[in-house]
Amino acid sequence: MKNYLKWAKREYSSKQWFIVLVPAGVVLLGIIPYLIVNWSNKIDQQLHLPRFTAGAINPIVGLILILGGFALGLWSIEAQMTIGRGTPVPMMPTQKLVVRKPFTYCRNPMTLGTILMYMGMCVWIGSISAVAIVLILMSLLLSYIKLFEEKELEARFGAEYLEYKRNTPFILPRFRPRI
Repeated sequence: MKNYLKWAKREYSSKQWFIVLVPAGVVLLGIIPYLIVNWSNKIDQQLHLPRFTAGAINPIVGLILILGGFALGLWSIEAQMTIGRGTPVPMMPTQKLVVRKPFTYCRNPMTLGTILMYMGMCVWIGSISAVAIVLILMSLLLSYIKLFEEKELEARFGAEYLEYKRNTPFILPRFRPRI
């Protein structure tokens, strides 16, 4: 926790953001999808799992989920960088709590975008084991957020974060303002 608090006090340059965000993007947009597709192919073959297909529906629905999730993720990163003056990477956290769109819909829109994007891949390839892999990865990510990231945000932003947390859903978005 001390490291997170120390990292949060530093201002980072655009060059430093770039150096951190490019490798993170390669991992999230390249390596993890590649592994999901390849592992699921091998698992499906070994376990003789059928593909779930609905003809042209799979790539259409898959692409909609992928693009929607990607757009939500980019929107979230843009808000963190411009409003919060930080990045989604824990070593370069936001300097300010971001409570504007898309963070008004749920507290973790980037994670929601990632889930949608990876589930879109699963639908596109029609793999049951890919769905299982993504569910496991997302369970681990959501657990990390609940166990570590939320505590770090409480330590950094105090009452402001606790109020935001009370009024904003964790992952499933609410599109109407709370009355």
